[in-house]
Amino acid sequence: MSAPLFLVEALPTGDALTLDGPEGHHAATVQRLRVGEELLLADGRGGTAAAVVTAVGRGNLDVTITSRGYADAPVPRLVTVQGIAKGDRGELAVQAMTEVGVDEIVPWAASRSVTQWRGDRGVRAREKWVATAREAAKQARRPWLPVVAGAPDESTATVARRIAGAAAGFVLHEEAEERLTTAELPTAGEIVLVVGPEGGIAPAELSAFREAGGRPVRLGPAVLRTSTAGVAALSVLATRLGRW
Repeated sequence: MSAPLFLVEALPTGDALTLDGPEGHHAATVQRLRVGEELLLADGRGGTAAAVVTAVGRGNLDVTITSRGYADAPVPRLVTVQGIAKGDRGELAVQAMTEVGVDEIVPWAASRSVTQWRGDRGVRAREKWVATAREAAKQARRPWLPVVAGAPDESTATVARRIAGAAAGFVLHEEAEERLTTAELPTAGEIVLVVGPEGGIAPAELSAFREAGGRPVRLGPAVLRTSTAGVAALSVLATRLGRW
């Protein structure tokens, strides 16, 4: 089994570090790492450091750095615009998309979203997405932490502008004729993938995305849930782009 990954604000410049705070508590108390065991530190921006535990305290670890590394950001960049879903479906989507390699997640206030993020509720909901992405990135041993955009969410007009500035924009739609498996893909820039909420993408929204250069595509004959459509599409893109 690969060494567990823990996120730090900045990698140490020296050969030793005390891992404390929430990450130290998780390492020492939850995972119960012991002296001599290996772990991986990451700053979420591509930098990594392999380390060995040298001492265990109450909620903290002392480690010695054994090697350092850096992973370039993947190109092209994969951005998923996720229609806000009810219940925990949005968080399930964020978790799965992070595990398969999404680079940025944009919460979208679609007209057919049952749940609307307003005021403090929206701020808290977005923070849950951020926390979910962080934990999923650790589980997947990802050196790059996905960005969760929005303040807390984004409008259809903002999403359309994002598509217009991207190298490619794809809108998952059950009535599309073009398949994502055969659509032409760019080799650089951003690929923006739009996933609608439970009620789907409204005609006016689809029209706005088309005008911005977005191309409706489908995955197959089945209609997937909003919590699974994004991860399925990202899996296709990751395979076709050689990430997998």
